Amino acid sequence: MLSHSLIVAMCTLFLLSVPIAVSIGLAAIFGIQVMGAINPVIIGQQLYVVLDKFPLVAIPFFILAGNLMDTGGISRRLIDVARIIVGNTQGGLAATCVVACMIFAAVSGSSTATTFAIGAIMIPALVAAGYPRPWAASLQATSAELGVIIPPSIPMILFGVAADVSIGELFIAGFGPGLLIGFALIAYVLIWARVTGHGKADTITGLLPGVAVKRAFWALLMPVVVLGGIYGGVVTPTEASAIAVLYAFLIGKFVHGELKWSDVMPVLKKSVISSVVILFIIAWAGLFAFLINREGAPAAIGAWMVSVIGSDFMFLLIVNLVLFVIGMFIEGAAAIIVLAPILVPVAKSFGIDPVHFGIIMVVNLAIGFITPPFGINLFAACAVARISLDKIIPPTITFIGVVFSCLMVITYVPWISLALRDLVYR
Repeated sequence: MLSHSLIVAMCTLFLLSVPIAVSIGLAAIFGIQVMGAINPVIIGQQLYVVLDKFPLVAIPFFILAGNLMDTGGISRRLIDVARIIVGNTQGGLAATCVVACMIFAAVSGSSTATTFAIGAIMIPALVAAGYPRPWAASLQATSAELGVIIPPSIPMILFGVAADVSIGELFIAGFGPGLLIGFALIAYVLIWARVTGHGKADTITGLLPGVAVKRAFWALLMPVVVLGGIYGGVVTPTEASAIAVLYAFLIGKFVHGELKWSDVMPVLKKSVISSVVILFIIAWAGLFAFLINREGAPAAIGAWMVSVIGSDFMFLLIVNLVLFVIGMFIEGAAAIIVLAPILVPVAKSFGIDPVHFGIIMVVNLAIGFITPPFGINLFAACAVARISLDKIIPPTITFIGVVFSCLMVITYVPWISLALRDLVYR
C-alpha cells in the first residue's frame, strides 16, 4: 500500500538524520516515482497548490514584524513594562521573562523570534542577577513557546489552512491556554526562587512605572491594533500581519528612532530566510499529506481508532502522548500539515470541537520546541546564552512537566479554549 511505503520511507530518512523537509519530500517523490502510483507532474502541481493559499501570506509578515520589533527597540520597552508588573519581588526578574514573552507573543506569532528578541536581553540580565545560566536559558526557551500559543500564531494559521478551520476562532481560543501556561510558569519560577534562594535582589532600580509605560505606549498599542482589527471584523488575520509590519516599522523608525535604514536589509534578509525555511517545509509536507489523503489513510485510521478507542477521553490521551513523541523529532509546521487532515475528522467523530482540537495540537507541538533532541527553542536559547545543549536539558525537564500539566488541563477542560471563542463568534 502506498501510504505504508510513504511512512516507512519517511521514518527511514529521519533515522538517517536527513533534514525533516527533505525527508518528507524524498518520501513523497519515492511514492510517486518508484511506486509508479501517480503521474510525476503532480509534484509541481501540488507544491503550487499547497502554497497558493492566501492565509499563508501572514507567515512571512508576522516573522518580519517580530524582527522589526526586536531591532526597533520595541522588545526592550515591553520588558520594562513586564518588570513593572511582576519585577519587585523575589524571583521577579525570572517572572519578568515570562510576562515579556507573553506580551511579545501577542504580536510576533513565532517562538523562535521571541527567544532571540527577549532572550538577548533577559538571559544576560538573569545571569548577572545570579541565576544559573542553564536555568535562565531554559526559562527563556520555555517562555518563548508562548509565541505560538498566544495569538497571532503561525502554527494556528497552518492548522487553520490544513484542517479548514477558522483562523480567527483559533486565534481567540488561544488566549485562555496561553494565559494558563503563562501564569503556571510565573507561579513555578516564583516558588523555585524562594525554595532555592535565588532572586533576592530582584528589585526595580530607577524604573518608574509611569515612565516605563509612557516609553512603551506605542509598543503596547501594537497588540490592540493588530488583534483589535481582527476581532473587530475590520481586517483578516492575513491583512493584520501586513499592518503589524507597517506599524513595527513606523514605530521603530520614526517614533523610537532606533531602527536605522542600514538595519532594514539585514532584517529583511533574516526574515526571508526564516520564512523560506517554513514555507519549504509546508510545501513538501502538503504534498505528502495529499498522497496520504489520496490513499484514504485518514478514513481508515479514523475507522480503526473509533473501533478500538471507546471514548473521547482515551482518544485525546493517546493523541497527546503520540504528539508529544512526534514533537520531539519532527518540526511543528510539518507535523501540523501532515497530521491535521488525518486527526481532525477522527476528533469530530468523537464530538470534539475542531477549534479545541486545534489548540490541543498547537500546545502539544509547542512543547516540541523545548524537548530534546531537536527542540528549536533550546538551540536558540543555547546560542544566546552561549552554552552547550547538554547543559540546558536538566532544568528544562521540570519546565516541560509544568507545561505538559497545563496541556492536560487544556485538553479535558474545553471551556478554557472555547469560552472566549463562543462569546465572540457564537
